[in-house]
Amino acid sequence: MAAPASTPGFRVLPVPGLGRDVRVWGRKARGKAMPLVLHFHGGSFTTGDLDSGAQLATLIAGAGAVVASFDYPLAPQHRFPEAVEAGYAVLLWLHRQRTVLAGRDAPLHVAGEEAGASLAAAVAMMARDRRQPALAGQILVSPMLDPCTATPSLRDKLGEQVECRWAEGWQNYLRGPMDAEHPYAVPGRARRLVDLPRTLVLTGSDDPMRDEAAAYAQRLRGAGVSVTCAMLEVPTGWPESLEHALPQDCPCAGQASCRLADFFQAPIPPPS
Repeated sequence: MAAPASTPGFRVLPVPGLGRDVRVWGRKARGKAMPLVLHFHGGSFTTGDLDSGAQLATLIAGAGAVVASFDYPLAPQHRFPEAVEAGYAVLLWLHRQRTVLAGRDAPLHVAGEEAGASLAAAVAMMARDRRQPALAGQILVSPMLDPCTATPSLRDKLGEQVECRWAEGWQNYLRGPMDAEHPYAVPGRARRLVDLPRTLVLTGSDDPMRDEAAAYAQRLRGAGVSVTCAMLEVPTGWPESLEHALPQDCPCAGQASCRLADFFQAPIPPPS
């Protein structure tokens, strides 16, 4: 492995075989294992990078985790399933590197915001179906889970507007209508949700994704998954604000950090 590039606050590590990097926030603590989180940035599947994902990555790291934020391939140049398969490959690599990055037997999580939350949910399903690696949790923030962009919360945001960045993102990400039937492409429509890891869903009262987030959380509970679904009480500006502001500029950072820390500190149930 090449020597990591060092920048204050994070390290950049190349992922062998992928030609892409992860940006690693946080360092392991002496004598204990920390949560190791694979993070996917937002951007409606078509934009975003490691810089635009820095806000959530640093919030998660500040809650007591080591975070590897992945520079995944973007649509429309790379349509489904390229980003999901690349994300799963990075998850396997992180699993092999977990002792070095976060401590022996560090619990492994996936996380993301907006379209990144969709990728995180898909990678969690893939890990379940392929039976490796075992995940301790998934964190879905303002999740973009369903191409049917007609929920009341989304209509509140759009008003009379017909087209939006999220609809365009889905059109650029999916190769065709049949992709919308694949659970890894559209987690919000997946029929089999059993045996997924415990889940934290974060949204806000002003979040246009709040209805699909709540619906997914409810379906996970119905499948027997342990779920915490929290709607933050202060204005979030999500998902757009996650792409720009740093945590100290975000009025919701305090509440989000508390929810993240509680999630990591909660006992992890034994595998069924």
